[in-house]
Amino acid sequence: ECLSMTKNTPELRFKGFTDDWELRKFSGVIEKLSGGASIKPTDYLEDGIRTIPKGAVNATGIADLSGSKYISKDFFEKNITSHVHTNNLVTSLRDLVPSAPNMGRIVRIEGDDEQFLMPQGVYKLELLEGMDEDFLISFSNSDKYRKIISAEKKGSTQVHIRNGEFLNIDINLPSEHEQNKIGDFFKSLNHTLALHQRKLDLLKRLKQAYLQKMFPKSGEKVPEIHFAGFYENWEQRKLGELVRFYSGLTYSPQNIVSENGTFVLRSSNVKNGEIVDADNVYVNSSVVNADNVQKGDIIVVVRNGSRDLIGKHAQIKRTMNHTVIGAFMTGIRSKESNFINALLDTIQFKIEINKNLGATINQITTGSFKKMTFSITESRNEQEKIGLFFKTLDNTITQHQKYLDQLKSLKIAFLKKMFV
Repeated sequence: ECLSMTKNTPELRFKGFTDDWELRKFSGVIEKLSGGASIKPTDYLEDGIRTIPKGAVNATGIADLSGSKYISKDFFEKNITSHVHTNNLVTSLRDLVPSAPNMGRIVRIEGDDEQFLMPQGVYKLELLEGMDEDFLISFSNSDKYRKIISAEKKGSTQVHIRNGEFLNIDINLPSEHEQNKIGDFFKSLNHTLALHQRKLDLLKRLKQAYLQKMFPKSGEKVPEIHFAGFYENWEQRKLGELVRFYSGLTYSPQNIVSENGTFVLRSSNVKNGEIVDADNVYVNSSVVNADNVQKGDIIVVVRNGSRDLIGKHAQIKRTMNHTVIGAFMTGIRSKESNFINALLDTIQFKIEINKNLGATINQITTGSFKKMTFSITESRNEQEKIGLFFKTLDNTITQHQKYLDQLKSLKIAFLKKMFV
């Protein structure tokens, strides 16, 4: 790679390219923009020809067709201008506010040879000769382009960009050969990301399958799968009989200090079963009257504005000095921490949470937490084996997640440096 020294060139380039990039409009690279058809809710069927879902447009460069709905062949044939095929490029110029970050991104429809119908707001792009498709897909995820899209957004409930405004967007273009190199680079990177995402998703599904088979289903006394040598029935036990609970710290805004204080773990610090840095809060150590977390402790969100976050938990995997949990968390201490952590990943735990959630406040009290009942093996040996199995699986998932996050960060860095 070589670094750029002139103004209308990117910071990072492939070797051998030194020419300035040329400023053009989208209208100079897009030959035709075809809009989608107006589809009423009653037009959708159980089966038929697939439509392109509005959520198909994303940052991966590949259309997500998982939300496809169906329309009749007759309806499809009446809307011939809204047809789109495998390998075509599409974008979305209209979106609901929460998903506006994906508006204007460009994706390719991949898969077997198939025809689709586009709904209103989705557009097919046909490019002029000499314009590299993958270069344009990648440009639609670049910082510069995303800022343009943000500035063009209009409307309070329905965010949209008019066709004329879209075609008037500026784009700096290198030679066709350099476009090809950049396009191929990002296409390869996107496919690597997709591959690792699929591996991660597979591992997560594998974990869910093992959780269902290695813990007894509700009302049953033995799990479907045993480790060799363990055949005893499991017993119904209250969680309060198995673990020790401890409470979090209540503090006021006046107690918050810079990083030299005591770290307070809150809901934002729990992600994918791991402790993470996110909106970290530190308090004056002199006001701390709660237990310091210990390696092996499990911290659980017991009160939150969102019901879905109740029960979110993570295991403390290293010694963390001067670290406590916040008031909306509960700490769990157990000699078989790995086993208990896996138990809290099961569907049975979700069922117990829903039984015990407060009617008006999204919280689980320590009292109701202690009374939660589960089928438990009495064998410490079996608990240890199960706990270690899931700990190993969790560590593998975490490593894959970290690698995927690094790849995503790398892509963001390249998108910043390889476009003008």
